[in-house]
Amino acid sequence: MSQTVARAIDIIGFVSVRHRTLGQIAEHLGVHKSTALRLLQTLEEGGFVRRVPGGAYGMGFQLIALGQLALDQVEARSLAHPILHELSEKYGHTVHLGELAGDQVVYVDKIDGRGTVAMGSRIGLPAQTHTAAVAKVIFAYQDEKIRERILAHASFSRFTPTTITDADALEADLALTRERGWAEDDGEHEDYINCLALPVFDARGLVTHGISITALRAVAPLPELRAHIDDFREAAHQVSKALGWGGDAHGRR
Repeated sequence: MSQTVARAIDIIGFVSVRHRTLGQIAEHLGVHKSTALRLLQTLEEGGFVRRVPGGAYGMGFQLIALGQLALDQVEARSLAHPILHELSEKYGHTVHLGELAGDQVVYVDKIDGRGTVAMGSRIGLPAQTHTAAVAKVIFAYQDEKIRERILAHASFSRFTPTTITDADALEADLALTRERGWAEDDGEHEDYINCLALPVFDARGLVTHGISITALRAVAPLPELRAHIDDFREAAHQVSKALGWGGDAHGRR
């Protein structure tokens, strides 16, 4: 770890206990006040520390917000897990929970179905922006600026004959997702599996998570998965309610 990063981390921990003056911080680090001030200015710009009345420094609001997001992430997975497990047991398919993290969706939980073959999804790995149904269902419900930024960074690599390979086609797919309320992966990354995904709404009505049901195409092609869309939507709604959503399964209050 670089010395600068180590010192910055040390400062955050030091001011999180109680407010500290510049002199106290410099003494704690064993550096000149000018060095401590440069570090504090950078941390203040990032929202990780803040000036308090009297000129001392305390924990920044950005750090508090990030800490809350970390807690929310852990809570979402723990609250959703039994619902995902029940869904997987009922239908025998693999069920994922995806979470919006910056400009990508990351798999934060996965319940393997019965007789599941190897697939590329792994907890902690990002979902493919232009192929994974769980990524598409979350991106579909973001505002236009966020979608534009996400689409600008998508690779659009072709994996199978059904892969979406350009931004216009993906935007059209996201619009269809918003209209019908679910996303599909028609063998777009691995041609032997297909998938449906439903949005999960949080207490604010924002879609920061999604659940997906993935099946071997030979076992349950898309028309068969669609036949159970009401059950899948209800499971997503149960997760939404656990996260504080007070509206209906379609995102309406």
